Amino acid sequence: MQKFFKFLIKHNAYLLLLLYCSIALLLIRFEQDDMLSKIRSAGTELRASIDEKISSYGYLFNLRRENERLLKINAEMLSRILRSETALRNQKARRALLADSTFDTSGYIIARVIDRKFSSRENMLLIDAGTTHGIRKDMTVLTPHGLVGRVVFVSEHYASVLPLIHSDFKVSVMSDRSNALGILSWNGGAEHLAQIDHIPISSPLKKGELMLTTDFSTFSPSGIPVGRIVRIKPDKLFYDITIRLAVDFSTLTYVLVAPAKKNPEKIEMLESVLPQDKPAIINPVN
Repeated sequence: MQKFFKFLIKHNAYLLLLLYCSIALLLIRFEQDDMLSKIRSAGTELRASIDEKISSYGYLFNLRRENERLLKINAEMLSRILRSETALRNQKARRALLADSTFDTSGYIIARVIDRKFSSRENMLLIDAGTTHGIRKDMTVLTPHGLVGRVVFVSEHYASVLPLIHSDFKVSVMSDRSNALGILSWNGGAEHLAQIDHIPISSPLKKGELMLTTDFSTFSPSGIPVGRIVRIKPDKLFYDITIRLAVDFSTLTYVLVAPAKKNPEKIEMLESVLPQDKPAIINPVN
């Protein structure tokens, strides 16, 4: 035992060095293990972050492509819905046109209003029927409610209609109760109101009377309603009359086209009898 202690005392410096070296090696080993762990952990986190970014970009790309596909499907569905709703509205309007059992539509041509020129003075309608459907110039256009206008131009598949609400449109009318005769015209403004001229104040005309077309017209059959009197005011020689039109032009969808009224002999006689320098109020459409 004495020898062991003598050995420790004699070589204590070397032994302490060896101890310190061992402790240092252990510390270095522990430090290296911790560093490697940190490196592995950081690498794992980096790889996970990269994978997450790649996945998110891929998801966004797929999401964008999916959104484009859904938008296309929605557009197609919306187009089908709009076509279906339009077809239903047209079918409903067509049925409503033919629903009036008191109005015989046989011999009439059914047409749809497909365009309209809006103006404060010069409205115009376009219908989807032309010469191939039997439409001719000067045919009367109407609904079961009343007069719409007359055909002024015809192509193969379409026709232009001069409506009542046009400053150039005029037609001979009469009261269904008092038989008072006058000329209907439209002076612009509200499209549901029109004026009647040339009815003498001696006529027993009253508010509320229904005005109809007469046989004086060179294009329109007689007896077609045009509207009811809503205002009547005596002037010097004639009444100042306002009527509410029978046809609502703001909702006009389908119309009927009556067969052409041709009477060239009557037109020729009117033109030869009336003076050339005076307006032919008896033939107001020309």
